[in-house]
Amino acid sequence: MTVRLARATTKVRVVFLKTEPMAVRMKTKIVLLGPPGSGKGTQGEKLSEEFGYVRMSTGDMLREAVRKGTDLGIKAKGYMDSGALVPNDLIINLMKEKIASLAEGTGIIFDGFPRTVEQADALGEQIDVDLALNLDVDDEELVKRLTMRRSCPQCNAVYHLLYNKPQNERFCDKCGSVLYQRDDDKEDTVRNRLKVYRENTFPLIDYYDKKGKLVTIQGVGDINEIFDKVKKAIQ
Repeated sequence: MTVRLARATTKVRVVFLKTEPMAVRMKTKIVLLGPPGSGKGTQGEKLSEEFGYVRMSTGDMLREAVRKGTDLGIKAKGYMDSGALVPNDLIINLMKEKIASLAEGTGIIFDGFPRTVEQADALGEQIDVDLALNLDVDDEELVKRLTMRRSCPQCNAVYHLLYNKPQNERFCDKCGSVLYQRDDDKEDTVRNRLKVYRENTFPLIDYYDKKGKLVTIQGVGDINEIFDKVKKAIQ
């Protein structure tokens, strides 16, 4: 049985995995791979809720920095709006800071990081990744998913007008804020994001495969059925 002992932080919900037989068998440092819209965020949230992992999403953290107008947010906004990758030095420094803030032994899921081999090498200098979980989805399915996605500007909840509708298409179920379509969810930007992913991030699949840490799962179908496959992979 996994016991969750949580302490509040301003940026990340930290949850400790108690050292019990089940927790010992589970992978504790997991990288989620897959193109934009492949379901990494959904599966990461489900793993966090069920098993107590800390989910570290660079996308969420960067969007928070943009909203707050921090130096990092100002620098990153131009890249994010055009669908380009945020430079390695900005992302690496952000993730180093987050990792250093966590207690030793905390289970972590990396969602959206690393995106390049350089970032993977930098992450490897900080921790030993146990598993790289790759969600594979066809590009045309991804375009459909992303262009119909709506986001909450306050709590970062994400909805889909076909697959995960809010009760009211205009408002967030969790906090009631008005939903919006992110600039990087518009079709032209989506197709550019996928192109950037294939060119820059796809090599990570080979990177972790050569290390014997890669598991690929088809990210199409019922969310819970996909999650069943994900749970088998982390054991």
